[in-house]
Amino acid sequence: MRILLSNDDGYFAPGLACLAEALSAIADIIVVAPERDRSGASNSLTLDRPLNLHKAHNGFYYVNGTPTDCVHLAVTGMLDTLPDMVVSGINAGANMGDDTIYSGTVAAATEGFLLGIPSLAVSLTSVSGENFSTAARVAVDTVQRFKDNKFNEPILLNINVPDVAYEQLQGIEVTRLGRRHKAEAVVKSQSPRGETVYWVGAAGPAQDAGEGTDFFAIQHNRVSLTPLQIDLTRYGQLDAVKQWLK
Repeated sequence: MRILLSNDDGYFAPGLACLAEALSAIADIIVVAPERDRSGASNSLTLDRPLNLHKAHNGFYYVNGTPTDCVHLAVTGMLDTLPDMVVSGINAGANMGDDTIYSGTVAAATEGFLLGIPSLAVSLTSVSGENFSTAARVAVDTVQRFKDNKFNEPILLNINVPDVAYEQLQGIEVTRLGRRHKAEAVVKSQSPRGETVYWVGAAGPAQDAGEGTDFFAIQHNRVSLTPLQIDLTRYGQLDAVKQWLK
């Protein structure tokens, strides 16, 4: 089995190194990741300049672009054969609920999915990153399950793992995405040159976090596994919009 790894924290991120080491025990891996932290890049593609591909001392490849660029470049131009799976992560911090819209981690997996490859996005739900090994082990378990029993439909899975020791996990729960309150206001400050600058505020707290959601699973030390889809069409409003146009 051959796996393409990427992330949004950059090719030097500890979560990526931990994931690569763990998965190399069960698969042939190749890493193509951004040259710097591209958290929040979402599904953006770089179309206004060429991309450069370089190889680091540890064998990882890095690209001066977004997570989506990395997977797209690898699959459509770099690799001779398609990988059997794309795995993105391990992200330092949760990607739950509305986070998935902005997440570069999820975006890298989404690009693999759009290119016809089963894909996983893996996140550790704490920025302190004390238990990347737990998330790596969950990723290995999931990939091994896929190897032993291929899923019979195209699959894009968003996996969030509590930042605890593997033995403290309370199982895996298949969840839906929850929802957050709106984000906090931007933070206004001044640069050293006296210019007014703005920092995007923190994500809001969970609003829809009841049983069955990713937030609920993580709160109870369970791995959250959410199957995602790309179709954004709101089918329930098609007739209403048709009537509105008359």
